Order: sequence, then C-alpha cells, then structure tokens
Amino acid sequence: MNTPRTVGPPRWATHVLHWLCPPHRAEELEGDLHELFQQRVKAAGLHQARWRYVRDVLSLLRPSLMKREKSDQPKPATTTMLRNYSKIAFRTLIKNKGYSFINIGGLAVGMTVAMLIGLWVYDELSFNRQFRNYDRIARLWQFVKFDVEKASYDVLPIPLAEELRSKYPDFEKVSLSVTRSVILAAGDQKFTKTGSYVEPSFADIFSLNLLSGTPSALAEVNTILLSESLAKTLFGSTDPLNKLIRINNRQDVKVAGIYQDYPVNSAFTDVTFLAPWTLFVAVDEGAKRDQNDWDSNSYQIFAQLKPGIDVDLVSTKIKDVRMKRDNPPGYKPEFFLHPMSKWHLYNEFKNGVNTGGMITFVWLFGVIGVIVLLLACINFMNLSTARSEKRAKEVGIRKAVGSVRSQLIAQFFSESLLMAMLAFGLSVLFVQLALPVFNQVAEKKMLILWANPLFWFAALGFSLLTGLIAGIYPALYLSSFQPVKVLKGTFRANRLAAVPRRVLVGFQFTVSVTLIIGTVIVFRQIEHAKNRPVGYSRRGLIEIGMNAPELFGHYTVLRNDLLNTGAVAGMSESSGSVTVQYGGTTDISWKGKKTDTKPLVMSNYVTHDYGKTVGWQVKEGRDFSRDFTTDSSSMLLNKAAVKLMGFNHPIGEIIRQSGKEYTVIGMIDDMVKEDPFKPVNPSFFAVSYRNVNTINLRLAPHLSATEALAKVEQVVKRYSPDTPFDYKFVDDQYGQKFGTEERIGRLAGGFAILAILISCLGLFGLASFMAEQRTKEIGIRKVLGASVFNVWRLLSREFVILVVIAFCLAAPLAYYILSDWLQNYQYRTELSWWIFALAGAGALMVTLLTISFQAIKAALMDSVKSLRSE
Repeated sequence: MNTPRTVGPPRWATHVLHWLCPPHRAEELEGDLHELFQQRVKAAGLHQARWRYVRDVLSLLRPSLMKREKSDQPKPATTTMLRNYSKIAFRTLIKNKGYSFINIGGLAVGMTVAMLIGLWVYDELSFNRQFRNYDRIARLWQFVKFDVEKASYDVLPIPLAEELRSKYPDFEKVSLSVTRSVILAAGDQKFTKTGSYVEPSFADIFSLNLLSGTPSALAEVNTILLSESLAKTLFGSTDPLNKLIRINNRQDVKVAGIYQDYPVNSAFTDVTFLAPWTLFVAVDEGAKRDQNDWDSNSYQIFAQLKPGIDVDLVSTKIKDVRMKRDNPPGYKPEFFLHPMSKWHLYNEFKNGVNTGGMITFVWLFGVIGVIVLLLACINFMNLSTARSEKRAKEVGIRKAVGSVRSQLIAQFFSESLLMAMLAFGLSVLFVQLALPVFNQVAEKKMLILWANPLFWFAALGFSLLTGLIAGIYPALYLSSFQPVKVLKGTFRANRLAAVPRRVLVGFQFTVSVTLIIGTVIVFRQIEHAKNRPVGYSRRGLIEIGMNAPELFGHYTVLRNDLLNTGAVAGMSESSGSVTVQYGGTTDISWKGKKTDTKPLVMSNYVTHDYGKTVGWQVKEGRDFSRDFTTDSSSMLLNKAAVKLMGFNHPIGEIIRQSGKEYTVIGMIDDMVKEDPFKPVNPSFFAVSYRNVNTINLRLAPHLSATEALAKVEQVVKRYSPDTPFDYKFVDDQYGQKFGTEERIGRLAGGFAILAILISCLGLFGLASFMAEQRTKEIGIRKVLGASVFNVWRLLSREFVILVVIAFCLAAPLAYYILSDWLQNYQYRTELSWWIFALAGAGALMVTLLTISFQAIKAALMDSVKSLRSE
C-alpha cells in the first residue's frame, strides 16, 4: 500500500519569511499563506499553488512589515544569562559589604604585590634589549688559573682586539673600550663625569642614536660626543656643536655630536660621553705602553658577530689565542664571549662555569609574587566556603526550580571574576601610588606601561586567572549541595568541610613565617658582613681622586698645608681606593715557592704615611717610615699573603716581584678591599710616589665634617683652582658593597609584611564569621557561667593550633632554603634557633591580636540578645 505524499509550500520560502519578519508577525502571515496555499492546490494544482506562494512571500517583504519593535529584537540566551549573573553578583557584594571589603581588599593587595613584582621582573628581563643587534653583541672575558680554581675577568689586553678583527671572520665589528671618570670643563661649568673612550665601531654595535653631529668623529683624535643630558648640563640651551671642552685641565676637545642618553635599564646608563680611543692612547701613558703588551689586562673589548654565528662555537675558536703566541703566561688565559643576553642576569662565574647571578632573584621574587597572590585567593576561598550555610538555601531553591550544576558554577565564577576585576582596578591605583616608593627601594625608574597593548592583554588575563583560581574551589563546593536536605532544613556542613579551610590557613601562615625568617636572616647576613673587622678605620676617612695634573708631584708641600689647617689628622696617597682592589701580579716569588704554581697576589702602592692615615693594624714587624731609607725596597704583607707563602715569621724574608727584590718589614691585618662576604686575597704593599692616583685624608675628630671639608677644599683649590672638589667618604663607599643584598632584603621584608597583612585580613574575616556562627553557643556558655577569657580561648584555640602547625612546617623549610642561600657566601652568619623562635612568636602574637578583637567582642555581647537573635 502506497503512503500519500505530504503536500506543502516550499520550505525555503517559509524560512525566508521567518528570517526577515518579526516572530509574531511571521507566524500570523504563515498561517494565512498556508490556508491560501491549500485552496490553490485544489483549484489550480500543486505547481501553480507553490509558485504563487513564493510570489506572495516576496510581496510581503516590505519595510513596514519587516520593521521590528525593541521587544521583537532577539535576545541571545548567553547575553541574558551573563546579565543575570552580573546582577546577582553585584547584589551579593552589596548585601555582604564586610565580606566583600575583605575579599576585594585582600585580592587588591595581592594583585598589587604581583604587579609590582611583575614590573620589576619585566625591567630585569628587558635589560639591554633596546639595542638593535642585541642577539649578536658580546663582551670578551677570560678565565685565568692562578692556583687551583679558574678566576674570571672582563679586562683584556689591547692587541687582542686587532687579532680578532684580522684573523677571525666570524666577527663583524670589534671595539676596544675603557671607562674613566674625568673632569669636564666648559667655560665656568666644571663637573666630574663618567664616560668611555671607544673605537668608531662602538657607535654601530650599540645603536648610538645621534641627535646631531656624526659618529665618524670617533675616528678623529680631539673630539667628543656628549649625551643629551650632559650637553644640557654643560651648555644649557646653547647649541654645543663645535664648542670646546677641556678634559682633566689638560686636553681641549671639540664637541662633534650629541646622542640620546642610553636607557636606564642598560649597561651604559652611566656613560655620559664617548671619546675616541686614539685620544685615550694619546693622553694615557699606560695605554701607550700596553699597545702591544699581551699581558696587560686592563681594557674591555666588545664585539658584534655576523648573522647566524654561534657564540659558543666562536668562544671555542678564540679560547687559546694567547697560549698559542710566544711566551705564554703561567696563568693560562682562556678567552670566551659572554653574550649580551647574559650580561645582567648571568654575570657570576665559579671555576670556569657560569653559575647565574641576578636571575636567581628574578625567579625568587617571581615565586614570591605568585605565592602572595595565592594567599589573597585563599582568603576568597576560605570566606566563601565558610559562609556555605548562609548560601545553602539559595543553592537549594535554584536547583529546585531547574538550575543545573554547571549554571551554579557559572554563577559563582561570575562573582569571583567580578571581585577580581574590581580588585584589579583598585590594585592599579595602589601600584600607581606605591611605585615611587618601590622605585626608591628597588633603585629603579619603572613606570606602568599604559601605552603598551601587551600590558593590557596581560592585565586582563591576569585578572581572569586570579578570578578563576580564587573561585574554582568555592564554585565546585557550593554547587554540590543537595536541594532536598537544604530545603528540609537538615543541611549542615560536616566536620570534614572545615579541613580544606584549615589547610589553606595553615599554608598562609607557613608562607608568612618562612618569609619573616628569610627577611631576618638576610638582614643579619648584611649586618654580619658590615660588622666584620675590615683591617682599618673607616670613621672620618675620605678620598679625593687625583684627576688634575696639578695635584701630582707636590706630596710633601700638599701634606703639610693640609695638616696645618687643623682639619686633617693624617694624609697619604695610594694607587687606588681603600675599598677597591685594582690589580695584582703573578710575577712574584719567594723562598720555598712551588715552581708549578702561579698564585695571584694583589699589588698596592702607597706613600709612607698610608698606614697611619687609614689606621691599619701592624701585627708583626713595623710600618713604613721615612727614618729608614731602605723602605723604598721594603714590603708589607697581609696575613693572607703570609699564609700563602708559608712563613711562620715573615720579617726579613726576601720577595722578588717583577725583577726587583723587596725585604718584608711587617705583617698587617687583612684589609677588606673587595667583596666583604669573601676571604681577603693575599696582598702586598710597597712604597711609591709615582704609581698613585688617590689622596687619602683622615679628618680631625674635633671638627664637624662640614668645617673640615671647607678647609680641605681651600687647600686643594690652591693647587688646582679649575678642578671641582669631589670627595668620597670611605664609609659610604664600603656601604655600597652591600647594595644588592640590602635591596633584596628591603624588598623581601616589604613583601613579607604584605603577605602577613593578607593572611591577617583573611583571618579577621574567618574569626568574624565564626563568632557570628557561634552566637547562640556563646550565649548559652555565658548563661552557664563562662567568663570572657573562656569565650576568647574557645574562639582562639583553633587558630593558635594552626599557627603552631604552620611554624613547625615553616621552620625546617626556611632552614633548608636559607642554608642553601648562605652557601653562596664564604663569610656568613649562623642560623640561630632564637631567630626561628622569634618569628614563630611574632606570628602567634599577630594571630592573637587579629582574632582577639572579634573574640572579645563576641564574648562581651549580651547573652539575652545573643539567644533572642537565634
């Protein structure tokens, strides 16, 4: 039996009608058209009926019929749902103002810390990246072996530059460089500034942005290129081109160009001028001598490789350049390239291996930023789940009217995302306010990257991720409630429901206590090194650089004039700063020295009065004295040198250094001239009035520093009236050696305080909620005779136990981390038990103070009101 075929109008025409007309109008028209279609089928046949149906549909598509009212516009289900979620989320926030304040405030503080650390990490990672050929630039270094381990230096001999240019095609450009502080004078303006003498290729290697002039000036002799800031300092608004500048009161040079200052986060931020290398050779006697000396390592070499060349491969090729030449030195130098990408963050070497550097702190603070943000997210999780019973009825009703779990999860996520967005807006304000202080602590000049689209994409992703992390556990937990139990009133959060909250609170305080202990140990390590005996007295000791030629050759007269002022208790000259060791030698021998060793002994040249001026401590023998004419061939050794040479009694021993014999007349205590966290290197001191460049002065203790310096300036100006009076306090110079550690300590301390603040904020919220939840219990206990102390103990006990557990976890964790960190320092503090105990007691005290307000408030509440409210 055949089934009759269904007869109907063209479906596509009906679809067009529904697509173009408003829904209610399309249904009305479709009904009329279908009725007419059936009549036409009977009268004219199926074919004619269909054709006329299409014609009627097309004729009805007029603007008046197609126009939609606002109520006719289709509303996507997703848009409506999101709008509803947002409304409910806003109402929830407004209804629970205290809860919302704690959550948004905690998240904002956490996000502020994360953003500040993010800016700092970005600044560190972008160091030197402004240069066009960043990936192809490298600095020459060398490993040398003086004794057992290899040491690393970034100073090299002058001839190496030409050797690389002429014999190694992998190098596209090579430039010698040396940095000096000099006196620049333009008319009446005189300043001491730092700059570099470089070869012409330096401008191309380091993307010199000339604002005026030409880089070819670096190929001449008596020219100079000024940074934009230095040009304004010297000449103001006047055009400086072709003006004359005098360097160190001896050499006139012409300003041949002005270049844009190098960025703050670059290796050349302190370079304020560039002068030709040929000028340096012309005025510096040492550079003239070193032109062909392969063993005078005093200069820097920068290189740019050709595209596609591997840095490690080139390092292998140039490794033994010096050892293949005549008379290879005993310290066996190995040259290698250190790429620009590693200059700032990977600048530490140990025994020929790159061991990292600042990258350790970049990772450390990155982890701290994530952890602090996680602490803020934990607050949200804890408070959301703690309030579960209050929201249980809402969840039950929603499920009863048809909501599925995915919709509830979306609702709770919308609340956390809304809070995260509000917290982000608040955190941007906090960052803007905190950035000046943060820059001062971190010694940076960072700005929020408002104009960088990447910043806003990262900020959006950062906010979404924070909202998701904070909301994932509450969303899953709250949406799991059974509607039957909730609506019957039999729902109660079981005892295990509080376990995750306790674990998270414990984690918060574990992190906080670890950060507290870490901060204390960092500052103790700094103080330990600062209090280390330095072998001389820093108090009242100043240094004046002998930049002007007029200060040379007048030692006795200058010393007498300074002493006669009454402002100076002692005066001497030396080959360098008291706090810096400039060089050493392996060309030294003594009785009993092993022939197969080439240890490095640091060399220091001083005048007779140096020891009395700096206050060094002679442990054996005597100091230099003008009463002994033989002191020009005498030498003092420090304790480290005596130990190296194996002398039991060094007095009278003969030392041969660079072909000259010296007699040891005394042994002094070790003077800390280099890294205060490391052992002092073996050093010798010899008398010289020629190899000196620094005046050392001990100010009279009975005068103020201001009075004494004014009198000293008068004397110095008498000898060199055109030289700026620049001086440095040795105490300040020594303090700068702790700059990195102090900076890290201050940052870690600040982040530790914020971590504790976030933890306490969450703790305060939890304590407040618990007091509210147990109102009836507290009222009954008070009626039965419980005291305020009993109630306080009841509410505080759980948190105290959590802090004790957190301390038990934090103490071994902190010990492990800090023990490993202290291994980087050979001179280090001890991890005393009382530091851990103090940190634990501090955390416990902060916890009790935080929760006591709510606990005592609940304990003092009227019992009648407490019971009536329930």
